[in-house]
Order: sequence, then C-alpha cells, then structure tokens
Amino acid sequence: MSSYKIAILPGDGIGPEVIREAVKVLHDLESTDTLSFEFEEAPVGGYAYDKTGNPLPSATLTLAKKADAVLLGAVGGPKWEPLDYSVRPERALLGLRAELGLFANLRPATLFPPLVDASTLKRGVIEGIDIMVVRELTGDVYFGKPRGVSKNEKGEEIGINTLVYSTSEIERVAHVAFKIARERKRQVTSVDKANVLEATELWRKVVSRVQSEQYPDVALSHMYVDNCAMQLVRNPRQFDVLLTPNLFGDILSDEAAMLTGSIGMLPSASLGEGSCGLYEPIHGSAPDIAGKGIANPLATILSSALMLRYSLNQPQAAHRIETAVGHVLKKGYRTSDIYTEGMKKVSTKEMGDLVREEMGELTV
Repeated sequence: MSSYKIAILPGDGIGPEVIREAVKVLHDLESTDTLSFEFEEAPVGGYAYDKTGNPLPSATLTLAKKADAVLLGAVGGPKWEPLDYSVRPERALLGLRAELGLFANLRPATLFPPLVDASTLKRGVIEGIDIMVVRELTGDVYFGKPRGVSKNEKGEEIGINTLVYSTSEIERVAHVAFKIARERKRQVTSVDKANVLEATELWRKVVSRVQSEQYPDVALSHMYVDNCAMQLVRNPRQFDVLLTPNLFGDILSDEAAMLTGSIGMLPSASLGEGSCGLYEPIHGSAPDIAGKGIANPLATILSSALMLRYSLNQPQAAHRIETAVGHVLKKGYRTSDIYTEGMKKVSTKEMGDLVREEMGELTV
C-alpha cells in the first residue's frame, strides 16, 4: 500500500466546488487501487487574506512543504483587485512556486474526440491534437529586476520590466521538456524571439546545446513566438512538446487551451527538482458562477491525474481517471461551458459522480 499526504488548497470562487469533486475521485482510487491518501486542507488566496490578512499564511506554506503534492482550486477575483499588489490573491501562487522551487509549468492541450465540435476551429485542423506546453516559471519579465514604475528626466511616468535568464535556469527547464518528449513523439519545438531579444538568443543557444549533448534522440526545432502563435491556429498537429520562456508560455498555453474547445477542460502541473508539485486547473476562479453548481470540474479532476503521474509515480491510476473522463464525454454528458444541443447537461457534482461511476466500471 502506497500512502501519500496531499495538501488541499481550495482557494476562491469555484475553487472549492471543483476541488471537492477531484478529492472524491481520489478517494475512490483508495478502494480500487493500492493507494492511500491523507488530505489536509488550508486557506489560500483571497479567502486566506480575508481570514488572516495574508494570501499565503505561514501554516498553509508549511503544509505545502510537508506534502507529497499540492492540489489547488483557483485564486483571485474582482473583490480583491483594489488590494495592494503585495497582498493580492495571485501573490499566493508566486509564493508557492518560489518556496517549493517550482520552475516548470506543464500544460497539456489534448482534445478529447467527443469535444471536437466544441472548438472554434474546423474539425480538420484540430482533430487529434495532443500538445504539451512546458513553460519556464520563475524567470523572465515576471521576476527580472529592475522593475516598477518611476519617472524619467522629463517627469513622465515609465514602467520597467526586465527580461532576464541565466544559463542554469534555461538548462533545467530544457531537461524537463526533453525528458517528457522522450515519453511522447520525441519532438520539441523551442519558442523564442532570438532575432530581437538577446535574452532569448541565449535561450536558443542553451536549449540547442542541451539537446545536442544529452538528447540527440529527440528532434529539436526553433520557432519565433509570433510564428508559433500563428502556427497553433494554422496547423496545431505539427506540435508535440512546446518549450517556452515564461511570458511567451503564459500566452501560448492559453491559446493552445482554447483549441480544445474550453479552458475549463485543461489541467496543469508545476514541477521542481523534487517530486512535490503543484496541480491546478488553468481556468480562473470564475466568481460569477461560484456557488451555482455549474462549474466544470474536469480540469481539476484531470489535474489530480497529472499529480498521480508526475509526483506520486502512479501512472496506472492516472490513466484510470483520464479514461473515465473520456468515457463520460463520449456518452454525451456536458457541463454548461462545453454544452451543445443534443448533449446531456449536468451539474458540477453530477459530472464528478459520473467520472467516479466510470472509474468503477473500468478494469485495473
């Protein structure tokens, strides 16, 4: 029996609703697989700020550091936007990434066949896409210094953000991308703007060296970010693993997500040097639908599958969840965000229950 401690951080908006369904799915694995989970919940984000004055309380951070993995719902919302930048809910995410040493964000964009018509693109363009975006998470303009708002010699306000990358930062995320590619189609496309940005010229140089020295069995190509944005819409099936700097990955991963028809379907994982990772759906807290029971829990449920695969080394259990989700969709069940005429509209809880029922019918 393998036993794991999971930190549950429901967060804000629809976070608690979708987390609830994912936890129930994991509980069901305990009865069907040789797994045991200890779940401990803690506040984070805007909810934590309202309770403690801190979006990432010390007790929450301590729990996250002691856990084998962290499952997060969502943080933020208009309610907290007037707060000072230093205590906004989103600071909790940055704090968790920094304190847990999470430098690689994995965002799979996989199109479940039953949802092919939910995409805004033609069936012939997006059918069969299976892309893994590997985004560097702790560098780039989000963390580079100097940064801030000041005044120039004319007295005008100027905003400054600095794009900075070191060789070691590039190397470690490149290793993640190439190792993942080895388990897929052995193809990495590295994204940069090396023709005008020196920092990404270094990115291209380092990625090329890492590939030639350690991953000659993985094909590597380079693509400028503007061309990549166009190619994702024009011919997304050409991509296997997309390796990106932080800023470009933030944008391109959302574009890739929408190829699948709904941002409510896609999970994510944030990984570091150790086995502990942070797992969350890529959708936001959606406060406008919070408490209505209509949020799509599938991205969070699929995030728990990523957790099983990357942090807990339980690929069979992960596959069980992913297969069950596919079966539910094939039977025509849909939450509001992916509903089309002729399908069966279900609530958040009903969708979670359907996934659990399918898991129960699958053979191990």
